[in-house]
Amino acid sequence: MYQVGARKTVPNVRTYVSVDGGMSDNPRPITYGARYSALLANRPQAAADELVTVAGKHCESGDVLLPDVLLPTMQAGDLLVVFATGAYNASMASNYNRLPRPAAVMVRDGQPAVVMVRETVEDLLRQDRLPPQWQKA
Repeated sequence: MYQVGARKTVPNVRTYVSVDGGMSDNPRPITYGARYSALLANRPQAAADELVTVAGKHCESGDVLLPDVLLPTMQAGDLLVVFATGAYNASMASNYNRLPRPAAVMVRDGQPAVVMVRETVEDLLRQDRLPPQWQKA
């Protein structure tokens, strides 16, 4: 699940909608050309009325999660659920651009369970070290 951010329309080309994740948490579209379906979790009955390309936050030309997909008109703050992203997304996820990996949640019989806790910035920095000679006295 992603939170929708900014929109950018390139006249006569396409409309991009950005989300708060991307190729670091879902590398399958850029790696394998995986195609997904999606809906808005906060407005699941909304009609799909706009052709958009959903892009990630990595500032890479290939960071596209859903190219040219028909979805409801999205606004900042909407929650976009991407379906059937594959069993290996969590194991393929990375900290590319120093982004923390998201939580993983499984649902069984309507009951959610967090199976992987969301990383924090502190988790990312835990292994970093500044050599003593570079530290200010």
